[in-house]
Amino acid sequence: MKILGIGVDIIENKRIKNSIKNLKFKKRIYSSKELAQSILSKNKVGYFSKRFAAKEAFAKALGTGFRGNLNFNDIEIVNDKKGKPYYLKTKKITQIIKMRFKIKKFNCFLSISDEKDYSTAFTIIQSI
Repeated sequence: MKILGIGVDIIENKRIKNSIKNLKFKKRIYSSKELAQSILSKNKVGYFSKRFAAKEAFAKALGTGFRGNLNFNDIEIVNDKKGKPYYLKTKKITQIIKMRFKIKKFNCFLSISDEKDYSTAFTIIQSI
């Protein structure tokens, strides 16, 4: 196993608080699954801020940022039954990682956290 990339991001929550008032912004940044799951969250700003930071951290771990065929809403963060967040391995993301790193199998690790004013995310992409 080898670490292929790491990424970290921090965002000021008030940036997202203002942005999520705009439906076009939400649809451009968040997947339909994330938008549907947001209904269950009591802290909408925290929910969207952490996911925004996670998407940025993922793009940094790839080492490419958001260029080529990668968009914010291609990167989906969902939660398991216990609430742990993880990246959904969609066909598009799997294809991008396999082509970028010339590998067949991989894992993505995600840790997200927030405080009153900031949200942060840390990502590791690892070959298996």
